[in-house]
This record gives sequence, structure tokens and C-alpha cells, in this order.
Amino acid sequence: MEERDELLALIGQRVTQRRASLGLTLDQVAALSDVSRAMVSRIERGEVHSSAVVLDRLCAGLGITLSELFARETPTPLLRRADQPVWRDPSSLYVRREVAPARSGSPVRIVEIEFPPGAEVTFAPYPDRISEQHVWLLDGELEIATAGTVHTLMAGDCLHMRVADGNGFRNRGSTTARYLVVLVREPAP
Repeated sequence: MEERDELLALIGQRVTQRRASLGLTLDQVAALSDVSRAMVSRIERGEVHSSAVVLDRLCAGLGITLSELFARETPTPLLRRADQPVWRDPSSLYVRREVAPARSGSPVRIVEIEFPPGAEVTFAPYPDRISEQHVWLLDGELEIATAGTVHTLMAGDCLHMRVADGNGFRNRGSTTARYLVVLVREPAP
């Protein structure tokens, strides 16, 4: 099985498991996430490579982050580069690599993004999300819209923002922007 097929199967399993643990039907997940029932079903079966926006809405409806969706089970605190899950958004073609080992007990996720020139992604605000994130731009130029403000980041810049605000990412430059997202999920009260 190809790595992409394995990741699609993993995503499907995670969605199915999360839905079952919450005791939700496909219709209920569709209503909570604003993703069609048919699409949720296809994602669960590993039949479709959905965009980041669709997966983000689905995660919001299920009360998990994209990092939790992509994370592989890791029995040790070390996650070798060769074992880090890599996913490509079929809409914007950005590449997402889960760097931090999952299931380590840490509330911190680290994600590396390669964002091609001209790419744009906008994540809707979800007021019930309690995650914080820092975006540290390593290479290139990146425009980020968050909480009603647009920030232009240059290599070395770091921006803090809340996932709940809804955030837009745009690469207006001529080269790939490469950045790290350090995401912290606060424990629920």
C-alpha cells in the first residue's frame, strides 16, 4: 500500500473512531462539521483525498485538531523523519509534515509546512476551539490574516494566534514559504 493510501486509511480510521467514541451518526457529524454526509462517509472509507479546509471543518465538528487526525501511533518519544506523516492538500498543494511524536503526553504539536507560491488556505473560526499556535517562518514570505488583522511575515518572523479566530494563509511570493507551526492544545476545563 502506498504511503498516501496508508494516510487516507489512517484518517478514515481516526474519523470513524472519534465519531464512535462520541456516539454520533454520520448525519450528526455532517451537521456539526458542515461537511456532507456522503463526504464524511467517503473519508471514513479512505476513498477521498479531502482538502485541508474540509478536514479542518470535520475536525472541528469532532472536537479534534488536524494534528490529532494525522498523528500516527508512536510507542517512543522519538519520531524519525522517515516515519513522520506527510500529507499534501489537493487544493492548495501545500505539504504538511507532522514533526512531533504523537501520543507522547505532550500538549504540543509541531508541524512543518511547505506552502507553494500563489497558495491560499482559509480556516473558518471555531469559537469552541482552545488551541494556541505560533507560526515561525523559516523561508520565504507569508501573509496571515487572523483576528481581523493581516500580517506579512518574512523569514525568521514568528506570529502567535488562536486557532479559534479563523486564520487565512497566503503566499504572494515567488518561492515556497516554509514554516513551523507550534500548536498547544490547552486541557479542557
